[in-house]
Amino acid sequence: MKIPYIKKWTPGKIEKLFKFPLIDLIYEASKIHRKYHKSNEVQISTLISIKTGGCPEDCGYCPQASRYNTNIDKNQLMNINKVKAQALRAKSSGSSRICMGAAWRNIKDGEEFDKVLEMIKCITELNMEVCCTLGMVNKDQARRLYEAGLYAYNHNVDTSEEYYKKIISTRGYQDRIKTINNVRKAGITVCSGGIIGMGESEKDRASMLYTLYKLDPYPESVPINALVPVKGTPMENKIKIEIWDIIKMIAITRIVLPKTNVRLSAGRKDFSDEGQTLCFISGANSIFAGDKLLTTPNPNIKDDLKLFKILGIKYKKTFENIPRTTINENYKLSKRKYPKENWSRPNHKIQANIDSATKAKKIKFNKV
Repeated sequence: MKIPYIKKWTPGKIEKLFKFPLIDLIYEASKIHRKYHKSNEVQISTLISIKTGGCPEDCGYCPQASRYNTNIDKNQLMNINKVKAQALRAKSSGSSRICMGAAWRNIKDGEEFDKVLEMIKCITELNMEVCCTLGMVNKDQARRLYEAGLYAYNHNVDTSEEYYKKIISTRGYQDRIKTINNVRKAGITVCSGGIIGMGESEKDRASMLYTLYKLDPYPESVPINALVPVKGTPMENKIKIEIWDIIKMIAITRIVLPKTNVRLSAGRKDFSDEGQTLCFISGANSIFAGDKLLTTPNPNIKDDLKLFKILGIKYKKTFENIPRTTINENYKLSKRKYPKENWSRPNHKIQANIDSATKAKKIKFNKV
């Protein structure tokens, strides 16, 4: 079945792609991928959790939310020397990008943010791309991140705006868009994608892709995550999606967003080598390496490199598409130029989230 050429996408047109046979989507996505990217080149990124757990949000999928009982190992902000050591190990294993994640609702000016800025500068000087995911960011903070050398900022939209209300009640969808716009205007490249397998429909998946598509420009990087159900979270009993859903999502992402880097992200631990191979054929050209993605299991880097050797895949070089950010010492200045951002707190009721939080409180009480 021939997939028609679409010059301008709409939510409805993207949704129709989900009805095409998977084999046709793979074929079309592969052609588009080869037009805009090197077919045998994949970027290896390494994710470092610089501050784990204790997040005040209620995201239904996340084990780092403090209100749920997930038994993760919490830690305070990591020491810069430890971050540098992990970055150097990652670089020696083929990683060209480091993504640092902190379980914050939003960045707060002060000592901890200043330390993160120094981490960014340090890793940039190792000639590695630096990405951060630190929660919501205002314009002044985005400026400082850019001047410290930040190459990319990750802030996922997660799902469609409609389904988002069934997953999160403590943060508004438009606040995510505002953060993306703030970092974009500061000169930082954007990394934004979502999670599938949370109970959303194909219409929701199409709507999420349309949200990314209509950003001007659309993100340079789009992570596609498979939900990893974690005990203690509201989604602990969700059935893991099949690899075919991931392959289809990656193929459609490549068709709709031809120039972006499509990142095969969370959930890879459960995917076979054959399944991952079809993902690469369908347009995935980046993976996260390391034993963990923040808190969820991930394949061993040795297994990844073995598969790369079999497939003839080469590592994507650092700063291949966009030049390295020049460090400006003004990142040390916290002077405010723009009005204060007022981040929303919708606080509508999501019963599954309330139930998991209540259960966590009972467990904590019984331990006392």
